[in-house]
Amino acid sequence: MKRITAVVCLVFLMALAPAAFAAYPEKPVRVVNYVGPGGLMDVTSRKFVSIAAKYTDATFVVENKEGAGGLVGMQAVLEQPADGYTVFAATTSNIAKVLTSKKDVDEFIWGFEWIAMLMRDPECLIAAKDSPLNTWEAVRKDAMEKNGAQLWTGPAAGGNDHLMAMKVWDKSGMSAKWIPYSTGPEAMMALLSGQGVVYVGNPADIGGREGFSIIAVARKERLEKFPDAPTFVELGVEGLEEEAMWRGFAMKKGSPEEAMVWWEELLKKVAADPEWKEFLEKDGIDVVDYGREKFNAQVRKDIDSFTLYLKKYGLIK
Repeated sequence: MKRITAVVCLVFLMALAPAAFAAYPEKPVRVVNYVGPGGLMDVTSRKFVSIAAKYTDATFVVENKEGAGGLVGMQAVLEQPADGYTVFAATTSNIAKVLTSKKDVDEFIWGFEWIAMLMRDPECLIAAKDSPLNTWEAVRKDAMEKNGAQLWTGPAAGGNDHLMAMKVWDKSGMSAKWIPYSTGPEAMMALLSGQGVVYVGNPADIGGREGFSIIAVARKERLEKFPDAPTFVELGVEGLEEEAMWRGFAMKKGSPEEAMVWWEELLKKVAADPEWKEFLEKDGIDVVDYGREKFNAQVRKDIDSFTLYLKKYGLIK
């Protein structure tokens, strides 16, 4: 009787085996963007999955869930099962938004496993080319004379670019006022019309736009695509060599190990792809292939840095 029972159990387990140990992914993977169609992360994630098609037969469905600086998209992913089939397309700004909105960090940041960091887009300072304040030296001198009244522009208060501005002010011993706009292009137009002195963003922001120049870039070495843009190190400002906007993918914590490993391996293949490299490097973006260990370490570093500066400048208590 015991032998019969054992045989029946073995047959039952064998019948379950294909479902229980099916190779990931066995159904379409949803990639949730927090920006609208045409936004930077939307374009990036769609390009990623198109290139990934060279290396996998997996089906990807890219969705847009806008609102609250990414909190709507993050919540949407966190409400799904931790099965590896819903992925959040994230950027550095999401970390800042969680902190400034006073959301629970354990839920909204560490409710995710940060599995694949795709790139580092260096932060930079941009000025109007025809302005007399179109060099770092001129900007700093004017800021010191205005004693905090100089105007800097960019998208959103408390976002990654605003935090970069705070770090520049702190490291260079100056101060200024942040004027937030709804979008980066609006802030850049304000710069051209004389409503600000400096725009904080990324090198790609001036691509295809006349009248702007990069006056400082947060990188150890000059960018090949922007050889005339000096680094902060060259300008005598230390501690800003690695400030960047990153983009990557995160899964709900507790997702299957095989799903996370699969994404890490896919990232390495895409990161080495010439088409992917050309897509990013033409805008001065550094291609990386950080898996979970390095990506989670980056997120922890961002939380510590952002918290320090948000408190220092009174945006959070």
